[in-house]
Amino acid sequence: MYDLSGKVALVTGAGGRHGIGRSIAVRLADEGADVVVTDVEASMTAIRPEDRQAGWAGLPSVVEEIESKGRQSLGLFSDVSDGVQVADMVAKTLDQFGKIDILVNNAGSRPGKDRVPVLELEEEAFDEVQRVNVRGTYLVSRAVATHMVNRGGGGKIINISSGAGKKGIARYAAYCASKFAVIGFTQAMAQEMAEHKINVNAICPGLVDTERVDFIASALAPVGESSEEFRAGMVQERAFRVPMGRIAQGDDIARLAAFLASAESDYMTGLSISVSGGSEMN
Repeated sequence: MYDLSGKVALVTGAGGRHGIGRSIAVRLADEGADVVVTDVEASMTAIRPEDRQAGWAGLPSVVEEIESKGRQSLGLFSDVSDGVQVADMVAKTLDQFGKIDILVNNAGSRPGKDRVPVLELEEEAFDEVQRVNVRGTYLVSRAVATHMVNRGGGGKIINISSGAGKKGIARYAAYCASKFAVIGFTQAMAQEMAEHKINVNAICPGLVDTERVDFIASALAPVGESSEEFRAGMVQERAFRVPMGRIAQGDDIARLAAFLASAESDYMTGLSISVSGGSEMN
C-alpha cells in the first residue's frame, strides 16, 4: 500500500465502468487521496446496456464509489482538447480542493475511422486522434504543472501512453503516432520539471479489457461477423501472444499508477513503463 493521505488527484477520462481511468481513480482513493474525475459528456451515451441496467451512470457513479471509501470527490465534464474547458476544469478543482498533487492524463480518443491502412486514413480521422491524445495531454499537463510550479512542493504527472507508443502496428498509424508523441512529450517535460520536483512518467499498457476493446471490435469486425464474436476472438488471440497468458485488466494499470503517484517513485522520472504481461519488454 502507498500512503496518499492528504493528496489530491485529478484523473481524466474516468467515466467508464470498465475503463483504466476509473480503476486508477478508485485505487488512488483506496490509497487515501481525494480524487477529481473527468470525462466528456459523450461518454454518457457509450455506457453498455447491461451496465446501465445494473445502475451504472458513468461519471456520477465513479464519484459515488470514491466517496463510499471515505474520500472526497468531484466529477467534471470536460473536453481535454479544449483549452478553455481545461482551464475551467483546473479552476473548479482548485476552488474545491485548493491544490492538485497528482495528475493522470488518461483521456483518449475513441477508436473508429482511424483503424484503417494509412492509404485509407482520412485527415479528419488522423487529426481527431492527435487532438485528444496529444493536444489533450499537453493542455492538461501545462495547466496543472503551472499550478504545481507556482505552489511549490512538487507533484506527480502520469501520462497513459501505450505499447503502441513503442512499436508500430498496422492499421493503427494514427494511434501509434499519438502514443509515440506522448512518450516524447513525457521525456521532454520530465527534464523541464525535474528542478521543481515534479515527476513526469508514462504508463504503456498492452491490450486492456475495457470499453475501448468494444470500440476496436466494432471498427475492425469484418462483414458478416458480429462485433461481439470478433471481440472474443481478438481477446483470445491477443492473450495467446502474451507470455503471462491473458490481456490486462484495469487494476494492473492502476497498481503502477498508485506507485508512480507515491513518494516511492520520487527518484523516477521520464520513464515509459510497459504493463503488458511480457508482450512488450522495451
